[in-house]
Amino acid sequence: MVGLIAKLPVKEGKMQEAIEAIKELMAHVAKEEGTLGYTMNRGGKSEPNTLVMMERYRDKAALDVHSSSPQFKAFFAKAGELMDGKPEIAVMEEIASI
Repeated sequence: MVGLIAKLPVKEGKMQEAIEAIKELMAHVAKEEGTLGYTMNRGGKSEPNTLVMMERYRDKAALDVHSSSPQFKAFFAKAGELMDGKPEIAVMEEIASI
């Protein structure tokens, strides 16, 4: 299994627009074979303008399919106007889960 955490810094005043754009992407992600989980979360009190994506894939190939999808590419084309800097992305190998 492959896990991914993406921290997306959102520009002041663009949070709702960013949430809606990600929800639109998530509608397509839900249909991707090999995607096991995909959640959008708001950062805590110390990062209120950060969205944190927690993602889980069957394997690296499933992650690659997601990352190369037309919907993912369209989201990141729009993300430039919504993000306040580059996303911080960590890809991990899952060892155990419940």
